[in-house]
Amino acid sequence: MTAIVGTLTIDLHVSDALTLKDKRQVVKSLIGRVGDRFNVSVAEVGDLDSPRRASIAVATVANSRDHVDRVLNAVLRFCESDPRAEVTGVETDID
Repeated sequence: MTAIVGTLTIDLHVSDALTLKDKRQVVKSLIGRVGDRFNVSVAEVGDLDSPRRASIAVATVANSRDHVDRVLNAVLRFCESDPRAEVTGVETDID
């Protein structure tokens, strides 16, 4: 049996955030909702000291490359649909 690991890094712009606290409230909510809804691991991984930028990483493991691809695409669509943050960059890696 082969394990397929997929990662997705999403760069976000939180335009309404004036402080780090404002940004973290949005990012923490998004991270929690993504993790709960898609059963993936997710964490904020970059731009930690920027009040309007954030980078989150998502990881999932399955026995099918198609399944990993579908999950990561669904996560991306979900993040793009959140009006509180704009997706400004995406990087996907499936091995």
